[in-house]
Amino acid sequence: MTMIGVAVKKNENETTPSLMRRFSKRVQGSGIVRKAKSLRYHLRTVSKQKKRNSALRRIANKEERERKEKLGLIQPRTRGRGGSR
Repeated sequence: MTMIGVAVKKNENETTPSLMRRFSKRVQGSGIVRKAKSLRYHLRTVSKQKKRNSALRRIANKEERERKEKLGLIQPRTRGRGGSR
């Protein structure tokens, strides 16, 4: 993302609030704030390798849980909402 520099110089007999207002208008006009807000929650796409590793980890965890349930080391999971475990 390329950044756009916005600069304003104080004119003669210009008050500070006036300078701030002029700066704010210039920033809004440049689109910097809009671009930053649009990128705020942008998520990168996950690579195939990362998806594959995640799936393999889920499968391994599921198998390990089932094995422990069969051996009686942990309580079996209940399906659905509510109910006691």
